[in-house]
Amino acid sequence: MNAVLSSLLPGGVVLCAALFLVNIPCIQDNIGDIAGVYPYAAYLFSMAFGWRFNRSVLAFGAVCMALTHWCLLHFGALHHGSDLYWRIAYVSASLLLPLNLLALSLFKERGIFTPRGLFRLVVILGQPVAAGIIAARDPQRFLEVLEGNIVETPWLDGLPVPQIPTAVCLGCLIVLAWLFMRNRGAKEGGFFWAVCAVFAAMAEAPDLDVAAFHLATAAFILLISIIEVSHAMAFRDELTGLPARRALREELLKLGSEYCLAMLDIDHFKKFNDRHGHDVGDQVLRMVATRLARVGGGGRSFRYGGEEFTVIFPGRYAEDALEHLEELRKEVASSGFVIRSPMRPRRRPKDPRRRPNGPKTVSVTISIGAAWPDGSTRTADAVLKAADRALYRATKKGRNRVSN
Repeated sequence: MNAVLSSLLPGGVVLCAALFLVNIPCIQDNIGDIAGVYPYAAYLFSMAFGWRFNRSVLAFGAVCMALTHWCLLHFGALHHGSDLYWRIAYVSASLLLPLNLLALSLFKERGIFTPRGLFRLVVILGQPVAAGIIAARDPQRFLEVLEGNIVETPWLDGLPVPQIPTAVCLGCLIVLAWLFMRNRGAKEGGFFWAVCAVFAAMAEAPDLDVAAFHLATAAFILLISIIEVSHAMAFRDELTGLPARRALREELLKLGSEYCLAMLDIDHFKKFNDRHGHDVGDQVLRMVATRLARVGGGGRSFRYGGEEFTVIFPGRYAEDALEHLEELRKEVASSGFVIRSPMRPRRRPKDPRRRPNGPKTVSVTISIGAAWPDGSTRTADAVLKAADRALYRATKKGRNRVSN
């Protein structure tokens, strides 16, 4: 629950703050001056950050926002101030911008000045041109289609954005919400709130200053989410999802005088890895990490490196921590791990007797060494070394046990 809130809160708080600020009288009186600086600063800073740290998703998201801003400001002026062409730019942006943000959230990081990165940039920059060419054939018809109603009902007549762009935006939000619930990532949460900010901008589009303010807020939300993703990459282990060694070092500095540290090792992992392959070995690491993430007693689990893990029990007495570690050892030992044959057929045979290689269940066990502060080990580093020595004793005594 805390992970969900931590991923959702930053973007949601920023958006709520922006919606609140634009309704403050002193901000409303100076919104023109703010809109002349804030959006461009947000776009440029996001692009620069994306370029400097090779985050093409952020840079291209900022490009989308800046391009939308430019089209809303100047597309009508290019056609002698035509309201028709401004509305074409508005409804096209309302439709395309959420779709572009959804697509960017799905893309893997491929760099900016790479062939794939440049191709994505060309596609983004080419969309206004393509929309203008299509609209030029019959501008009125083009606008009638995009501003048309999906459902004829008085309930939807008061929508601030036409029905088709509203439906597209809602669909993008549903997909992003599903992606967030599946991945629990800051990236998906950031794009969710960015699309919300885009909808707020389109709802205020007749007031271009307020619309620009919300577009800049969307870029700012993306910037925050990418910073969170970068932080997670540095402090969280990608394979297991547990906090990594760097996070462990910071956590050790926060410990008081009463705590327990444990070092864990997967028994015979090297032989298991050599026999069954690295892919299966990675699955074993993830399985053990899943059990570690649920350790009781307020324990916090970290991946130390390789097949080794660390558990911290802040403010816990040794007896209490050892009880939870023993429960963890039993849970892993009783779980079992199913290895499926790589030669198994893609489709399930109709005759069970024709199955050449069925799944094989193997036992996975862990050895645990625990230590806590005493007269000879006062610092956290010394306690960690003591826990490592206790782990060595556990392996020498036959493995699959807890030692202190």
